Amino acid sequence: MNVTQEDITKGMQELNFKAMALSFPQEIIHEILLRLPVKSLIKCTSVCKAWRSMIMNKSFIRAHISQINNMNDSHLFLVHRVSGRESSTSSHRANVSEVTEEVYSLHYDNQAFDEYAKIEFPIAPKQEVLNEHLRVVGTCDGLICLADDMPCYCYNFFIWNPAIRKLVTLPRPGITFRTHGGYDASIGFGFDANTNDYKIVRVVTLQHEGVGPTLAEVYSLATGSWTSVGSVTPSCQLIRASQAFVNGALHWPARRWTDYGSNYFILTFEVGSKLFHEIQVPKSLIKYNYHLGLWLSISGDGKSIALFSMDNRCEDSFLEIWVMKEYGMEESWTKLVTLGPQGPERLLPRASCFRKNGEVLLILSGAREAFSMGSILSNQYTFYGHRTKSNHELVSLDHVSKTIKNLGISGEGYQYCNVDSYKESLVLSDQTGAVSY
Repeated sequence: MNVTQEDITKGMQELNFKAMALSFPQEIIHEILLRLPVKSLIKCTSVCKAWRSMIMNKSFIRAHISQINNMNDSHLFLVHRVSGRESSTSSHRANVSEVTEEVYSLHYDNQAFDEYAKIEFPIAPKQEVLNEHLRVVGTCDGLICLADDMPCYCYNFFIWNPAIRKLVTLPRPGITFRTHGGYDASIGFGFDANTNDYKIVRVVTLQHEGVGPTLAEVYSLATGSWTSVGSVTPSCQLIRASQAFVNGALHWPARRWTDYGSNYFILTFEVGSKLFHEIQVPKSLIKYNYHLGLWLSISGDGKSIALFSMDNRCEDSFLEIWVMKEYGMEESWTKLVTLGPQGPERLLPRASCFRKNGEVLLILSGAREAFSMGSILSNQYTFYGHRTKSNHELVSLDHVSKTIKNLGISGEGYQYCNVDSYKESLVLSDQTGAVSY
């Protein structure tokens, strides 16, 4: 038997771990383990039973999340791309058919936007979905919530932790076409600090001769079941393309129909108290026409919300980026920049989310000729990097220095692209019903 230097080094490391487990006080070991990344912690669970018990403990998992949140180098982005032979746009979202490739990748939030890892959704549950690809609803504490609702509604929802390769498949919700008839649904995903539980909130507007009542139900990861939480009064229609979880509450862009058009606002749901509230959008957007599209994101510092508003009429289109400087203070809405279309295709970039440094990730769609290098915005901006002939490109907008940097995330043939903030965690390690793959 040939023993390599790598085998010797690995053996010495295991001996050192076991020696430390026997000789160090538990308090010191606890502090050391808290500072390790998820992949290292998974390896440490095999050192001894005491370490495994410590790492799998719910209080340790929460403490580790807090530790990660304070580490700047742990911040990642999840990039989800889908390519297919055909695509169409409906309700401000791209629907891809005859899918040829679906890619999930993690990237560092650094200047180079380096790739951290490629991750794969498990094959078995993917075979059960109705639509050809899934949609990322949102991320929270290392968990990814996925919905099978593009373009057709169905009842497949998943909570996925790719770092530890575990997956939870949700049961069918209570509100379905069979039980309530036609409906329009929006999904939100967040954490209930009161009960240390992750929850999916489903807000459903029934279609009863127009806009019917708006109902809500909540899935609890702890109990594994759905519960009705009443209705939203007066009824409203959520714009289901986006959600943001900030300060213990879920946020969705929404509107109500009036005799004079649409009234836009932000519907919030406090996950702990199960109460709905409303936040007004900037005054210039409250009473806007039907062509307005709204997306929500989390601000760069993670303490408030950001709003991306877009008028998609070709002759007068724009994209505005707003930030609520003080959360809950409607008078603190501040417009950072207005973006305008260029080129023969008159296409607008799509704002995705904020980076830690305050820059905004934009997705450029269409052929390269649709945007000029130096000025894709209403104000002159400097473009760094080369554009490629691609359906989607990811760029970073610095609205202060007025520069745009190509991040090198592109691919010819990708008709759908979505970006979300992400951090690895141990959540689901101790979850009953979570499937390993």
